[in-house]
Amino acid sequence: MREASWASYRRRQALLRRQVKTAAAAEIGPMTDRELFLVGVGLYWAEGEKDKPHQLRERLTFVNSDPDVIRVHLAWLSLLGVEAERLRFRVMIHESADVAAAERYWADLAGVDVASLDKTTLKKHNPKTVRKNVGEGYRGCFVIRVLNSADLYRRVEGWWYGIVGGASRTE
Repeated sequence: MREASWASYRRRQALLRRQVKTAAAAEIGPMTDRELFLVGVGLYWAEGEKDKPHQLRERLTFVNSDPDVIRVHLAWLSLLGVEAERLRFRVMIHESADVAAAERYWADLAGVDVASLDKTTLKKHNPKTVRKNVGEGYRGCFVIRVLNSADLYRRVEGWWYGIVGGASRTE
């Protein structure tokens, strides 16, 4: 009974949330190449693999579980002129998940054949952990690696520091 009294309120709140999100998306409109470039640099610096003081990596490797983030990253790599033959893809997922379905999903999203994916990394199942990321919608993470990317990595790092410097300026 209590739940029924809140149903109308929850429907209105859900509608309001959808309206706000739709209006906000419309505010963005088409992105320029420069905007995609800047978004891509920020996204890589937030989610991509970076050098550590104790380990010089200098390679572009990006890992994420959000298909839209992956799409933006792939669009950014294309904008940068990274050739498709330099891309390598891999799935990282819990061993208790539907691995084959996840591999098909990510391969389709990237526009590649499942057979071209590198070997999937399986995370061992820990029965003591109560995971929320389970079921049909769980597809693990997708890894995108760019071969021969040391120079590109250095440029991305430089672009990031350029963004930081640009945002720090006071006028």
